Amino acid sequence: MSDDQALPRFVTDFEPHHGLAVPVADGVQRLTAPNPGPFTFHGTNTYIVGQKSVCVIDPGPDDDAHFDALMAALKGREVTHIAVSHTHRDHSPLARRLKDKTGAVVVAEGPHRPARPLFEGEVNPFAESSDTDFVPDRTLADGESIEGDGWRLSAVHTPGHTANHAAFALEDTGILFSADHIMAWATSIVAPPDGAMSDYMASLDRLLERQDSLYLPGHGGPVDDPQTFVRALRTHRLMREEAILARIRSGDRSIADMVKVIYASTDPRLHGAAALSVLAHLEDLVERGQVVTEGAPRLLGEYRPG
Repeated sequence: MSDDQALPRFVTDFEPHHGLAVPVADGVQRLTAPNPGPFTFHGTNTYIVGQKSVCVIDPGPDDDAHFDALMAALKGREVTHIAVSHTHRDHSPLARRLKDKTGAVVVAEGPHRPARPLFEGEVNPFAESSDTDFVPDRTLADGESIEGDGWRLSAVHTPGHTANHAAFALEDTGILFSADHIMAWATSIVAPPDGAMSDYMASLDRLLERQDSLYLPGHGGPVDDPQTFVRALRTHRLMREEAILARIRSGDRSIADMVKVIYASTDPRLHGAAALSVLAHLEDLVERGQVVTEGAPRLLGEYRPG
């Protein structure tokens, strides 16, 4: 198999149907928030699981139009649970309004936290994107379940994109709500200090041990062949790691120089995120002794072969 064949085949053909809840599986509807952007694709996917008593997964941003559309879709049904995959502001803030309106129990892996403490003088570049006010009513341990009328969801902890990221498995269906860990349209952003590449790679390996048949992600359309796609994502990340090592061996010492070459064909609006992704890889490479730097890995650090 060639490298190209081993890489993920991203799917960008997606109709968001903003304002309309559309069925995507038996007993599952998707409602996409009107918050398109370079990091959110056509918007954040909110899922409604169940028939009479339901769970809402990732209510989304605090947006009036999305809230009104969600309440219209829920009319006549009891909302017993609100499940939040992670605490970025495009996923969790609307949980507060929905809880106030319905009385549902909010569940998640936990409040927002970084994957590691900030270094002295370090600024979290994604601080404004983090919903630090979010506190679930109930934390879900890995494998712990919630259930309603005809459905049961189990938490599958998948740290990497954020430290508190969790997917949710709809038991006895083969469906995994993969949130931002696995998406069909693009790779997930792993940006320190919120995220960690070593955690992300371990979470990929964990999903490869499962037998899910369909992923419903936080942005974009479904992943229909999860095992193949996850293996391809893993290969993609390992190739990115090798590209970083190659740039360092060739004489690049700064992340900025590496990004110029490695991400030459990437939308310049994403170069800041790309730099953070490189930093995430470098944190892992330094930890493993393949790269050295003075002190802790930083965006403005200098890097040399280990």
